[in-house]
Amino acid sequence: MSHSRDPQKPIEETENDPKPRPEAAGAEGEKSSRAEACADEHGLRHEADKLARLEAEREEMRQLLIHRQADFENFRKRVERERREDRDRAVMNLAETLLPVLDNFERALSVHRDPAYEEYHRGFEMIYRQLTDLLSEHGVRRMENPVGRPFDPHLHHAFDRAETSEHPEGTIIEEVQAGYRFRDRVLRPAQVRVAVRPGGEKASSGSLLN
Repeated sequence: MSHSRDPQKPIEETENDPKPRPEAAGAEGEKSSRAEACADEHGLRHEADKLARLEAEREEMRQLLIHRQADFENFRKRVERERREDRDRAVMNLAETLLPVLDNFERALSVHRDPAYEEYHRGFEMIYRQLTDLLSEHGVRRMENPVGRPFDPHLHHAFDRAETSEHPEGTIIEEVQAGYRFRDRVLRPAQVRVAVRPGGEKASSGSLLN
């Protein structure tokens, strides 16, 4: 008797084969998704930290550049100021050397009025103007004649005092030697003669020459 194959056996075996459960597959997928999300989040945090470091480095370099530019600008200004001060000192030293020469020119021009020396006089005047123009180009200028003005110790030097009742006390009545400025500085104060009250009269309070 031949053994017939039980037709139900394969069916039973097939039914007994293990199959993945839908719940398990879903859990595995969700777990994988969470892992990928965590990895992405970690990567984003890493990139954000890297970008923050780069921004901090860039800001540090920018601030360093600003400070270096400020230091260089201060250095440039200091060098320019020192050079300007050196030039000013050189001009002032030269001018102080030339002022006595100008004084002598002025004395010679004011004394020699003989028509026989008119040509020489014009020549001296031309040289005098050239000197004064040259000094003026470098900032050296003669002060205004102070005659008739009150004595100012910052601008004038009292060369002499003259007792008089014709002028208020402390009034400059004569310029003995011209004063000069270098830009806004007094290079040489003017030497002047100042009016004072005669000895028998009462001096005004606050006299500059008491």
